[in-house]
Amino acid sequence: MEHKVYLLLTDTGTLFTKVIKYYTKKPYNHASISFDPNLVNVYSFGRKNAKNPFVGGFVKENIQTGLFKQARCAIYGCNVTAAQVRKINCYIKKIEAQKHLYRYNLLGLFAVILNKPLERENTYFCSQFVATALAESEIIDFTKPLSLITPHDLQKTANFQLVYSGSLKDFVETKTIDSAII
Repeated sequence: MEHKVYLLLTDTGTLFTKVIKYYTKKPYNHASISFDPNLVNVYSFGRKNAKNPFVGGFVKENIQTGLFKQARCAIYGCNVTAAQVRKINCYIKKIEAQKHLYRYNLLGLFAVILNKPLERENTYFCSQFVATALAESEIIDFTKPLSLITPHDLQKTANFQLVYSGSLKDFVETKTIDSAII
């Protein structure tokens, strides 16, 4: 049986993401992870309230609502082993069960700008969380500190292949990566 992990990189077009995009000059500024081709269960660190970018933490995202409705995206897939799927699921379920202990690593974003690793207990920004989940499950062994991993770094990872690029709304209407067109 084939197992896959998916990266969802998005640009929601909010003021906060426009500021990040202005600095990075990259098309996508948010990273999430999923294990199903329909992206029903998508996990990340981000806003807990769509109207406030400064209150964040672990989130299970719904790609059909809120900020994602008008988002542009790129979806990447990677074949993984059953053992890796178990590890990454355990890692995410552990954080989900204790999500009240986790916070969004806003200071970490500034550390990325300065290229200075900043490890803080129980705090992540989106791509740092995705990178940590991938490293903890032995899917990717990153060469740079996880606290400096950006969505663009994830996009460049050789393990993952582009499976869809375009409007997230259009992807949702196709229902699955298998029927999406790059």
